[in-house]
Amino acid sequence: MIFNESKISIVIPVYNEVDSIHNIVSDLKARYPAYEIIVINDGSTDNTAAEAQKAGAKVFSHPYNIGNGAAIKSGIRVATGDILVFMDGDGQHNSENIAELLKYLPEYDMVVGSRANADQASLGRALGNTIYNRFASYVAKFPIKDLTSGFRAVKSNVARNFLYLLPNTYSYPTTITLGILRSGLSVKYVPIRILKRKAGTSNIRLADGVRFFMIIIRICTLFSPMRIFLPVSVTLFLMGLLNYLYTYVMQNRFTNMSVFMFVASIIIFMMSLISEQICQMRFERRGGDRPILKYDSPDNGTLGSD
Repeated sequence: MIFNESKISIVIPVYNEVDSIHNIVSDLKARYPAYEIIVINDGSTDNTAAEAQKAGAKVFSHPYNIGNGAAIKSGIRVATGDILVFMDGDGQHNSENIAELLKYLPEYDMVVGSRANADQASLGRALGNTIYNRFASYVAKFPIKDLTSGFRAVKSNVARNFLYLLPNTYSYPTTITLGILRSGLSVKYVPIRILKRKAGTSNIRLADGVRFFMIIIRICTLFSPMRIFLPVSVTLFLMGLLNYLYTYVMQNRFTNMSVFMFVASIIIFMMSLISEQICQMRFERRGGDRPILKYDSPDNGTLGSD
């Protein structure tokens, strides 16, 4: 099956990207004239929306800044394509690579542009992404090459199935990746090279790194709690056993600390079993939240969500 080009939507979340969005949309319109190009303006305080609209994109605006993930969710809601392509609004994603992603659809359910470590903004970010990728690969039991990449193509029905799970923050790529893999759907990683940012500054700060790692742990716990809790339970049990052997040999007695570790390991193990069952039940739920955005029509009319 080959998807009709008229049924492909490109979704670009933006926040104060006035210096780059016009060129991005113009390039996409020239390269892919049949594609639907949607810009979700996440409460920008500059002329980002006007520039995107001037370049020919369909522009939808949040009344205030909600978050990158919220913009992605709004894009999923309003897009009409069978395939959704997500890309950043800072000009770092090369539009030529869209064709490379689409080449693997519909064979795969989602195709992700995987960045090389050399293309990371800094050594610290490259190291952080490597840790994220390995941790997520362990949880998902699948080699994840770029967990946080915002450049991806996904079937629209698949994206809508996970809409209720997506957060309003930058961690949406992590959530949708683990959700798709957890559901037994397929993911393909395609190597890409990103472009240098030509204007503006990144909205991600160094302080976001630790917070983002905690978010990843929470997401991994949500999708595969057994993979998180079981090692903790086994570690506590082994520590209790070693402590018991040491105190028994050296002091000929059984200490309360050993009892505590044994009991804690059993409790955590039981929690992991219950959490795993809840996790499986959660995937049977389907969300239906409503958008908080308006359509910026070329004739200055607006279409608010009902």
